[in-house]
Amino acid sequence: MQEIDALIAADSFWNDQQKAQTILRERTKLSAPLAEWQSLNGELTEQLEFYELASGEADEGLLAELVKSTTSLRQRYEQLELRCMLSGDLDENSAIVNINAGAGGTEACDWASMLLRMYLHWAEDRGFSSDILDQLNGDEAGIKNTTISIEGPYAYGFLKSEIGIHRLVRISPFDSNARRHTSFASVFVYPQVKDDIEVVINETELRIDTYRSHGAGGQHVNTTDSAVRITHLPTGIVVACQNERSQHKNKASALKILKARLYEHELVEREKERDAAYAQKKEIAWGSQIRSYVLQPYRLIKDHRTQFEVGDVTAVLDGRLDGFMRAYLLSNKETKR
Repeated sequence: MQEIDALIAADSFWNDQQKAQTILRERTKLSAPLAEWQSLNGELTEQLEFYELASGEADEGLLAELVKSTTSLRQRYEQLELRCMLSGDLDENSAIVNINAGAGGTEACDWASMLLRMYLHWAEDRGFSSDILDQLNGDEAGIKNTTISIEGPYAYGFLKSEIGIHRLVRISPFDSNARRHTSFASVFVYPQVKDDIEVVINETELRIDTYRSHGAGGQHVNTTDSAVRITHLPTGIVVACQNERSQHKNKASALKILKARLYEHELVEREKERDAAYAQKKEIAWGSQIRSYVLQPYRLIKDHRTQFEVGDVTAVLDGRLDGFMRAYLLSNKETKR
């Protein structure tokens, strides 16, 4: 921080406007957690002084209050520790989440819809905004695939822990014989690209198709060609949006998704060039699930990468994912040392 402050104080600081703005953003990014650490340190010092006072006077009331405040301090410390782990270039960005049902028909489609609900609840609990950009419903129930936007600070940094195959084991509600079924769904997460990052999209390299929306939205949405599908010919990346009545708005949202996908694609290619082994480790393949959600014959959710597990299945499916995200970030931090 002192080095950054010295750069800002220099007479030549504003000679390069773009560089100056980048440094100021970096300072803002660093100053917030630093101020929080200093605040926590000050409060902890006060708590220790109060503890010595309460212990000396055997004040049980004050000791009980200290237990409560110490618990709050610990929670704030853990949240700040988690935030400090999100130091990647794109971690602070908002996210685009894509969920796809695997093989298994209605079972897998229902599982994909459960994952959608889980991430929407997670976003709501954090005060993030979310929007379903595109969705293809299942033939009988659930969804075949969906793309959602989750906007909030560090949404991508947290949600990147969810990339991979999610496995569900339960008694099927669609099986009249009440047999146990295993379902799979994949989750991909892309960082939303900020306006100050340039991603060049050549219109001549795009194939843009319009079609009639097949989701909910009223008579107008379902009877006009308002849905938009864009194919980026050089990479084969396909994105779609159908949630708006306006074809123009759907096209803008689809281009937003494409921009994020192309930026992520470029980062992956660079990562492969720098470290082929790391890129291979990050590859996602069907059957290599990152997490299992077992509802029958016992109730347990376990992350196979970190071995972190939770028995309160209902809470997790209601969006309580912080334990899994924390374990993943800690594991990643240890791996990269």
